[in-house]
Amino acid sequence: MDRRRFIRVIGGGFVVAAASASAGCSQHMPAGAIEPWRGPGQEADVRRWILGYAILAPHSHNLQSWLVDLSKPDEILLLCDLARLLPDSDPFSRQTMISHGTFLELLDIAARERGLRADISLFPEGPFGPSSPDQRPVARIRLVADPTVAKDPLFAQILIRRTNRAAYEPARPVPPDAWAAMAASVKPNSLRFGFAGLDQPDALRRHRAIAAEAWRIELTTPRVIMETYKVLRVGAAEIEQHRDGLFVLDQLPVLMNQFGLFDRNKPPAADDYATTSQIKDFNAKLETTPGFLWMVTDDNERVTQVNAGRAYVRVQLVATAAGIALQPIQQALQEYPEQAQPYAEIRSLLDASQAKQTVQMWARAGFAPPVGPAPRRGVDALLVRT
Repeated sequence: MDRRRFIRVIGGGFVVAAASASAGCSQHMPAGAIEPWRGPGQEADVRRWILGYAILAPHSHNLQSWLVDLSKPDEILLLCDLARLLPDSDPFSRQTMISHGTFLELLDIAARERGLRADISLFPEGPFGPSSPDQRPVARIRLVADPTVAKDPLFAQILIRRTNRAAYEPARPVPPDAWAAMAASVKPNSLRFGFAGLDQPDALRRHRAIAAEAWRIELTTPRVIMETYKVLRVGAAEIEQHRDGLFVLDQLPVLMNQFGLFDRNKPPAADDYATTSQIKDFNAKLETTPGFLWMVTDDNERVTQVNAGRAYVRVQLVATAAGIALQPIQQALQEYPEQAQPYAEIRSLLDASQAKQTVQMWARAGFAPPVGPAPRRGVDALLVRT
């Protein structure tokens, strides 16, 4: 039997589903890999406690490309781990900078919980150039005791925030008050927040069509799909070892991997079942999606990218509080050449046609069954050793 018929990679995040014969026999997520989602507990250094929440921020491909230097008292220096980039799917590291913004926002929220003001200076030694990050810090954060600092009610959502790649409830709309709350959460930021729901069927069809085509392109661009395979963790042992990336727990692909039958060293062909089934599955999920949201900025500077990440995670925390699932669908926003047509189409659809305007975030929104947390490496893995 052709082994390719057993492998089906689904959604926006490469979770491989086994054939029905393996139903009920999937491996479990290793407890150690998700231990950080229990919260940091007691810490002698309040910075480590704060970082215990910051590391739960969403990150593209779950790469967790954050490094922190704690060598100066009452200060956190945030750097980018240059070994954890996505040069093929994120060639200018725009999404990586957004992911540093999500980290900083959770850090700020956690600091407030402890009565501390986080004075955040972005790119204190100057911003990276437009091509890629370098050794300069993304941010310097000074923590100052301040009795006037107000706690953020969104803190309560950090430990239960999830990215949900499942099928959504297709006939259940996102309530108007939930859209309004998400929009209100980004008001301090210089960006335009928009959304489309079930009351805009034509717009939904266009969103779905663009997302579907961009996903097809990503799956059939060999160097891009191989970049994903490099961070795909198959089975509990690999997940426990790495505690990052995308993961597979179903028994059959895990067994196939153990016997050398799940080849991650070469991309599947465009007509391979491993490709065509992904396209079919993702399209089916898009058809269940009752809403999309987006964020557009007037420029694409590094500071803007980071601040877009801060805004997005606030939107997700607000959505979490309302029981609403979100999944970023970034393929059409990616800047590699093969995505040029979907990139242009989504910009046109979202009225971002001026040269410097940038669609920083685009996501599915709706109600869905809950999902478990993604692996996290823990605070110690992020520390710069001096």
